[in-house]
Amino acid sequence: MITATAIVRDVAAGTTSAEAVARDTLARIAAYAAIQPAVWIHRVPEADVLAMARAIDARIAAGEALPLAGVPFAIKDNIDLAGSPTTAGCPDFAYQPGQSANVVARLIAAGAVPVGKTNLDQFATGLNGTRSPYGAPACAFNRAYVSGGSSSGSAIAVAAGLVPIALGTDTAGSGRVPAAFNGLIGFKPTKGRWSTAGLVPACRSIDCITVFAHDPADAALVDAAVAGHDAADPWSRPLCDVPLTLTRVGVPLPHQRQFLGDLAAEQMYAQALGRLEAMGCELVAIDLAPLSEAARLLYDGPWVAERTAALADFLHSHPDSIDPTVRTIVEGGLGRSAVEAFQGIYRLAELKQVADALWGRIDALCLPTTPTIYRLAEMRAHPIALNSNLGLYTNFVNLLDMAAIAIPAGWRRNDTGFGVTLIGPAWTDRALIACAAQLCDRDPFPKPPLDLETKVETVALAVVGAHLEGMPLHWQLTSRQAKHLATTTTAPSYRLYAMADSVPPKPALIHDATGAAIAVEVYELDMAAFGSFTAEVPPPLAIGTVTLADGTLVKGFVAEPRAILGATDITDLGGWRAYVASRT
Repeated sequence: MITATAIVRDVAAGTTSAEAVARDTLARIAAYAAIQPAVWIHRVPEADVLAMARAIDARIAAGEALPLAGVPFAIKDNIDLAGSPTTAGCPDFAYQPGQSANVVARLIAAGAVPVGKTNLDQFATGLNGTRSPYGAPACAFNRAYVSGGSSSGSAIAVAAGLVPIALGTDTAGSGRVPAAFNGLIGFKPTKGRWSTAGLVPACRSIDCITVFAHDPADAALVDAAVAGHDAADPWSRPLCDVPLTLTRVGVPLPHQRQFLGDLAAEQMYAQALGRLEAMGCELVAIDLAPLSEAARLLYDGPWVAERTAALADFLHSHPDSIDPTVRTIVEGGLGRSAVEAFQGIYRLAELKQVADALWGRIDALCLPTTPTIYRLAEMRAHPIALNSNLGLYTNFVNLLDMAAIAIPAGWRRNDTGFGVTLIGPAWTDRALIACAAQLCDRDPFPKPPLDLETKVETVALAVVGAHLEGMPLHWQLTSRQAKHLATTTTAPSYRLYAMADSVPPKPALIHDATGAAIAVEVYELDMAAFGSFTAEVPPPLAIGTVTLADGTLVKGFVAEPRAILGATDITDLGGWRAYVASRT
């Protein structure tokens, strides 16, 4: 993927031109439109894009230094761009802004070239990307899954390589959740660091404009161009950069590490913490309860009324123009009283005191960006409950005045991304970007191929006995076109038994901390084949989750306790093949 930093370097050196970059960008956008047409709501006319690019080339030729020379960028369509309508994901709400948002204007002044307005969860209300009349962008690497939201189109525009950077927004995590699902950097600055003048508000007092990028260096490049006080924004604050050394990193107490059954996410988070320790960081367990309580104020408390306030007139005059799920959420603020609002403010102040005290014990938090990911069909079936799950680790950040940067931390077998977020006190933005760069340099996590055709989902299955190659039931795998992935062993925490009176002879694998590593073969089956295979597994055997020698979690044969009645413990032989050989 081409980065903004590389484009600026090449345009400044004369090895390419802003116009050539623009033409390449427009060609990529046109080609990808057949794959995901829901990325964009409005495109800047090609002639205008090329004219802006040629103007950049002229400025460079005249000797002007432009920190973002020729960098194409996308803009979430709740942020104003002069000459383009702002819809906030609602056609009947659309208006023509008289000028660009402050952040957009600063990027253009720095030499960046806007190419279009991107799709979003309507009125930036959602973390999943499905709540738009313009369609639902999907994860760039597996289109059966959500893109994340509300900055859905911006994230996909970057993940698909259409543009190197894109503006999003973040109230509850909208600039971080899509980054996690699509293997991106999602930088959410301190509240007030970037002007929100020209932004359609969600919760005006805590809204932030954000950026998606492929690496932290590009996030730093954008921050340098757009950060600064803006008198036109009542929430803007003078810059005050605070240093931070990533020595003590806060992590949730073990019982607070929730992944909602997503074992891959749980494993990748543990691996991310291991990398921090390898960098010399001390992991400090902290109680997330006060932060989680603050998070609940956003939707379960009076802050939902701030969303209502932002849309009050439109909600009254055009209720049927609002997405039903969004309308349900926004209408929830109509019954909130001023008394509840003040009570919420008081409680938040108390929780902020607790949160601020954490910075005496730790330098930053490292949390999962999200606990899991969902398919589009699942999200549409349960749009509020599943969406809420995605904000488990994000909702409190803006309320408690923190800075955050989401970074890639691995990929699930289904090619959906998992990420972690570094969170620090207000004004540690530059330091957090530098810390993120350290982590990304250590583990770049190459992106999987883009999902250009609908992918067939697969499952990895470990077999331990009669399904091994050459054994009597191996045909149950070959008849399902199973693909051999590896011959390996389990973690050293299993016991293997030869079951009594089993025809054909079969072993039972039992998890036991006093056990040993057991030889297995790992196969890949598509979901339908895996389902039909599982349906044929007879008791007392079952399909569960098995840990391999490298810590990978895969599906595999396990056994009920009754399986070892009258069985022979063959653990010391190390596997079923050795046992069969010992019997012949």
